[in-house]
Amino acid sequence: MPDERSTHPSEIRRLLGDGDPSPVTVINPEGHSPFLLIGDHAGNAIPTVLGTMGLTEDDRHRHIAWDIGTAQLGDELARMLDATFIHQHYSRLVIDCNRAPDRADAFPETSDGSTISGNAGLTAEDRARRIGEIHEPYQRAIADAIEAKGRDTILVSLHSFTPRMDGVDRPWHIGVLHDGANDRFALAMLRTLEARQHLIVGDNEPYVMDDTDYTVPRHAFSRSMPYVELEVSQSELARNGGVARWSQVLTECLRACQSA
Repeated sequence: MPDERSTHPSEIRRLLGDGDPSPVTVINPEGHSPFLLIGDHAGNAIPTVLGTMGLTEDDRHRHIAWDIGTAQLGDELARMLDATFIHQHYSRLVIDCNRAPDRADAFPETSDGSTISGNAGLTAEDRARRIGEIHEPYQRAIADAIEAKGRDTILVSLHSFTPRMDGVDRPWHIGVLHDGANDRFALAMLRTLEARQHLIVGDNEPYVMDDTDYTVPRHAFSRSMPYVELEVSQSELARNGGVARWSQVLTECLRACQSA
């Protein structure tokens, strides 16, 4: 059985302590590429004061806690593209940075059969601490990078998905998500990936970009900014050389779409 969380959330005055990682990391902030890479779910850390949140060690390392492989993929793409990569360190189970903070599923109480007891009975103050110390610093870093890069920025949101969910296989190697708002670049990426006939490419699969998404709409839609949200199968990234292979594929496709 997992250990109980060390402190009830309502007893916490500050969420992140001196030994906890920063909520956001910016890789290659001076990158010259117009691409701005982001990783909403790249980390699986839990603030020390929250203990395990009732999670087993296995749960903390499986797909419910984070998008496995996206930190490594983003690091490699940042190097190959000379792009800036912004990602946050904390598990989506602490707060989901790709959800509006006023949504209930920003603080999930269950996920794919697991109970997250550390999210039961959260008060408004509990939520406010997670928003103020994790969610907003991450979103602010993205806004600051866009402001610094200027109007030619292309937002690339990196995610990964489990190849089997709720007992259903997901055959796609990669999915391209878009929502009809200035989605010319996203659709160009979809066509470019589909042209690689060895790939199974999902068009708004295995997820649909809709009103559950937060980061891309917040930053790209209001600015009419070109964007693409990519979902790569975790089985692909976990293969020997998988991150290197997908970094090469995505670098080639992103550059082709930029040129076009």
